[in-house]
Amino acid sequence: MNKKFRLKGVYPAVVTPFDKNEEINEQALRSLIRSAFDHVNGFVPCGTTGEFEYMTFAERKKVYDICIDEVNGKKPVIAGTGDPCTKHVIDLTKYAKDAGADACLVVTPYFLHPSDKGIFEHFYQIARQCDLPVIMYNIPQTVGGYLPRRVIEDLAEIDNIVGLKDSSGNLTYTMEVLEKVHGMIDVVVGHDEVVLPALAGGCSGMILASAQVYPDVWQKVFKAMQAGDVETARNHQLTVQKLSRIFCRYGGPVPVKIALKYMGIDMGKARAPLKEGGVILHEDREEIRLELEKIGKVPPSQPTFENPELPIDKRFEDIGIGQNDINAQRILIGSSSAGAGIDKVTIDLVAGQKAGPVGVSFASQLVYLRRGYEALPSVLEPNLSAKPCCLIVPTVELKNLRQANIMYGPAQAGIAKAIADKVQAGVIPASIIDTHVMLTKAFVHPNALDRALLYKNFYAATINAIDMAFGKGVS
Repeated sequence: MNKKFRLKGVYPAVVTPFDKNEEINEQALRSLIRSAFDHVNGFVPCGTTGEFEYMTFAERKKVYDICIDEVNGKKPVIAGTGDPCTKHVIDLTKYAKDAGADACLVVTPYFLHPSDKGIFEHFYQIARQCDLPVIMYNIPQTVGGYLPRRVIEDLAEIDNIVGLKDSSGNLTYTMEVLEKVHGMIDVVVGHDEVVLPALAGGCSGMILASAQVYPDVWQKVFKAMQAGDVETARNHQLTVQKLSRIFCRYGGPVPVKIALKYMGIDMGKARAPLKEGGVILHEDREEIRLELEKIGKVPPSQPTFENPELPIDKRFEDIGIGQNDINAQRILIGSSSAGAGIDKVTIDLVAGQKAGPVGVSFASQLVYLRRGYEALPSVLEPNLSAKPCCLIVPTVELKNLRQANIMYGPAQAGIAKAIADKVQAGVIPASIIDTHVMLTKAFVHPNALDRALLYKNFYAATINAIDMAFGKGVS
């Protein structure tokens, strides 16, 4: 490859910060560049994540100027100069060249879709009339079609067409392109969820929305892959896989600006018609914050929750089963915890006859729902409850849908499976499955996220609580 500009490493697709009047916020943009500077190989302003289509040409030029000035020649700046109109792209690209950009990123023409020949001519004229390295940009999610592989192969012959950013996430397409243009141009991945396999397949780097949120993680992934250490690279990517998925599924600027704001880097809001409330639900915003906490980008927002320590025979008073009832009615109780940190769960279990205090409490929890503490039955699968019937009562208020999903999903399945296994093992006598009912007070930290681990912990804690409760038999 004789082409001078090499597209390699980690590049953030920079968001465009707006102030409350929707003007370009220069100081915020400079702050963002500084925050990522040490961990990236260059910057890409005015791409998709930069909301280029919602900006005037004058605004885009202003962003080029600010970014180029702040970077000050220390790292490459790739200006997003894409537009459906060839003439507009040429004008923007010439401006970017004069301003000091090192290359330009040009998206496939969109809206009025040209033929393959028209797409070729679009890039050919830009490359011929602009003395600036050109990086083609394939993003079918927004353009409405793929940059044809045969067109890429032909364009790769042109001297100052130096690379391709593939944001499709379609690894079959990526591998076909790599096969055809290997040694002719550089190909970088633009889809955050598939960085690892794309690098393994031959991509030379990445241009990502998330590379301004956790550029250090992507740099570790990139360097590990360069060294052939796939396991280390995989482990690093897995730490940010959920966040990367959120950024991809909801479209760059809105979730990225939310994440950056949690990190103390306020980029303002996305321009209309993009809107946080309509794109990102409160539960998803909370998910972003919690994932940022996990990778150390924001401090914990809540103190550690602990389950109140009370004598076990006093832990059911809030659901109508007092200490005297337990002693007088030979009600069975057990308690156990499993797991560590925010994934630790605690199960306080009570079992008794339907005609006694436990049965009354069971019915009361179903009829008189307490907001944030709603009781749900444990189920082995949809419409198949565990026997004896068991209700799950949260001990920490559930304030949003995310917490409810984390609580009830793993808890319902884990508790029900433990009950079924203990019936099968004879620890819970089969003779009582229709005469007795159970309630479990379930504790889990509000910030818990790992559903698979929580399922295992709920199962283990319930197994031990049942052993404790039924260890002396049922009278």
